[in-house]
Amino acid sequence: MAATPTPQPILQREKAPARSTNLKELIKQSRIAWLYIAPSAILMAIISFFPQIFQVWMSFTDFRIRNLRFNVFNPETWERFAPNWVGLQNYIRIITGGLALENFDFLRILTFNITWTVVNVIFHVVLGVLIALALNEKNLIGRRFYRSIFVLPWAIPGYIAALTWRNMFDDRFGAINQLLGIINQTFGTSFATNTRWLTGTETPIGGLLSFLPLAFYALLITNVWLGWPFMTVVATGALQSIPTEMYEAASMDGASAWQKFWNVTVPMIRPAMVPAIMLGTIWTFNNFNVIYFITEGRPFGRTEILVTQAFKLVYNQRMYGVAAAFSLIVFIILFVITMINNRVTRATEAYNA
Repeated sequence: MAATPTPQPILQREKAPARSTNLKELIKQSRIAWLYIAPSAILMAIISFFPQIFQVWMSFTDFRIRNLRFNVFNPETWERFAPNWVGLQNYIRIITGGLALENFDFLRILTFNITWTVVNVIFHVVLGVLIALALNEKNLIGRRFYRSIFVLPWAIPGYIAALTWRNMFDDRFGAINQLLGIINQTFGTSFATNTRWLTGTETPIGGLLSFLPLAFYALLITNVWLGWPFMTVVATGALQSIPTEMYEAASMDGASAWQKFWNVTVPMIRPAMVPAIMLGTIWTFNNFNVIYFITEGRPFGRTEILVTQAFKLVYNQRMYGVAAAFSLIVFIILFVITMINNRVTRATEAYNA
């Protein structure tokens, strides 16, 4: 009778050593990691964290130009130059319109800021995706050239583009009014060739948008021209990652072009487009260059946004404490908008969750 073979022990994966729960041991184990992190952490503390903490403190004081000699690291300046503590007074004055500033109305500025952001982002996304779909066609001649040249508005520095469009919208010598004059002479139309695009109080559309002046539409044209290339670049990259087999399978199932777009294209580009939309929302909400360099908030502050008003509090009024509070209010509003957007779109959730 053959001997029964002795069963061999099953090889088991070697267990990792248990991690110590002793604080001193943990610090000792992560010492090298801390050495790598320390330079950037110190730099961030100096150029980012400390100024932000200092700004929060300023927002609760009446910090003005007379307090610029105050140095938190020099006790000798504390008694002579330290600002007075005012608590929540700056925030209350901002929200209730208690600032003695020309054409200041916080609720109106916030309403315009939100309207400006929503309208721009809608145009950016729709145009960006449509142009990306057109450029994704394999039979399109020169699509590489188009992709290169369409990025130019995004690549040009914002203030240069803003100043160029400001000159184009000039009511006397701007290219827009001159073009309207040429159209009038050629086709016998009657467009106004002296339209005050940036300073006029005309309201071309009634209804819910009746509070928007003509300058808004000049700003909208400029910012749409600047904004859609970014969305096109993101959408183009997402479209190129979609397998062609998915469209072939949809065609075999008898899907129409719209069904392919809605059931194949949109779900596949969503993981890339949702973060881009969130970034676009933040950038547009704080788009200082276009507003300030084209209209400076005119006419009568009706195209002012929160960030340009905060800048004027510093640059024109030297109200540093109020400006710090204003900036924190802008941060809170953006944080709430981002959280709502994140909750609705589930941007930070796993795509296959």
